[in-house]
Amino acid sequence: MKINDDFLAKMREATQLLQTEGPMAATAAIQHALNGAATDDGRTSQMHDINSPPATDADQVPHPGADLLARLRHPSRSKWTGASARQPIQDVEADSGVAVEGKGRFLSGSHTNHAGTRDYKLYIPSGYAGQALPLVVMLHGCTQHPDDFAAGTGMNLVAEDNNCFVVYPAQAQSANGSNCWNWFKADDQRRNEGEPALIAGITHEIIREHKVDTSRIYIAGLSAGGAMAAVMGATYPELYAAVGIHSGLPYAVAHDLPSALAAMKNGKGKASARISNVKAPAPFAHAMRVIVFHGDRDTTVHSANGDRVLTQCVSAGGAAGASSTLRVEVEQGMAPNGHAFTRSIHRDAQGKSIAEKWIVHGAGHAWSGGSSKGSYTDPKGPDATREMLRFFLSL
Repeated sequence: MKINDDFLAKMREATQLLQTEGPMAATAAIQHALNGAATDDGRTSQMHDINSPPATDADQVPHPGADLLARLRHPSRSKWTGASARQPIQDVEADSGVAVEGKGRFLSGSHTNHAGTRDYKLYIPSGYAGQALPLVVMLHGCTQHPDDFAAGTGMNLVAEDNNCFVVYPAQAQSANGSNCWNWFKADDQRRNEGEPALIAGITHEIIREHKVDTSRIYIAGLSAGGAMAAVMGATYPELYAAVGIHSGLPYAVAHDLPSALAAMKNGKGKASARISNVKAPAPFAHAMRVIVFHGDRDTTVHSANGDRVLTQCVSAGGAAGASSTLRVEVEQGMAPNGHAFTRSIHRDAQGKSIAEKWIVHGAGHAWSGGSSKGSYTDPKGPDATREMLRFFLSL
């Protein structure tokens, strides 16, 4: 779908209608804009029903505007006051009926701070006996939840093999009607505010209550969760040693719904950027090690965002590991009985891998190599979970 003046004008109108006439009028305006928009090859884009179950086929994913429509249909209620006390962590079964594998314990907890309250699930591997272990923070995508994301990515199984903690923060439906992390809102892009403060707070809570190797804490996510992982890498560089971004977007390229949609569809042209206020990705103030996965048939988040995420993380002005000093190795491969891929490895002068980018050929908007036990997965691989953890632990 091409971003043009008429489309973006309709999106601005929808945003105004949300404030003046409510979500019903805004939803109708966005549906009209999306149904009338042309795809890149000139065909009319198909609108999917946001209330239908999430597709598991990588090529049949909801329209990029669907999650935004869901947010308008279920606008955020009042924010948490942060007044409630933290609930103790408890052993629980998967609350959703989704089978979550792993020999360790999968615990349920809740964290409250000045920014609000968020639940989370914590996987403790069976090999934990009080020694300092790495921690991986996993941020789910829209319409997902921790049990679903754990089942789909299989991260608990891989963490069991590598003796790592895994924590899955849960977005609250009161904050976003389709459970998306609000990566595109200015209030949720700043350190010590909003959702970054909550996710960092959960990370610190796990550090306080368990023996964590604080030099080996990593954060990863899918789609909106991937975009929020980029936010966390930008705002808490001392906390996270590396980020993994699957089908996500760069930090702070959007600040509202129209600019978010434009960024998802690429929005890098001068006209699109001017009209929708999509910002060019600014380099981080610090170099951040990053591994990126993106399908080249992703129609929800344009794959160009993967390139821009990587450049943003490694091109920190004046920082060691700036992109101009890195040596890039490119290799082609094929997952067993699955997709072909192109892997780019960015190494520093000492030969250390600073960044990796995996482009999965023929894959859509789904976790590469994931299990059909969870939503938005593509079992054809390559295995993003194992590759991310390998990259993290090799640093």
